[in-house]
Amino acid sequence: MDYTQRMRALREDKDIAQKVIADYLKIPQTTYSGYESGNRKLPVDLLSPIARYYGTSADYILGLTDEIRPYPRPKGRKGHPGKEG
Repeated sequence: MDYTQRMRALREDKDIAQKVIADYLKIPQTTYSGYESGNRKLPVDLLSPIARYYGTSADYILGLTDEIRPYPRPKGRKGHPGKEG
C-alpha cells in the first residue's frame, strides 16, 4: 500500500471529508485530493501535520511500517519533533 492509499484509508476510516483535512492543513481541497490520487507529490513539510492529525506516524503513512500507532514522544517535547517543549 503506498502513501496515497494510506492517506485515503486513514481519512475514510475517520469518516472525514477531504475539505476538513485540507482546511486543517490550510490548503485547497483540490490540492489535498491531488495528494490522495497521486496526481501531486506530497510535500515533506505536510507529512508530520497529516500524521499528527490522524494519530499515526509518518512511517506508517509512507508504508515503512504497518504499526498504525504513533511512536511515543520523548518526554519534555511537544509539537514538532526536534523542537523543545
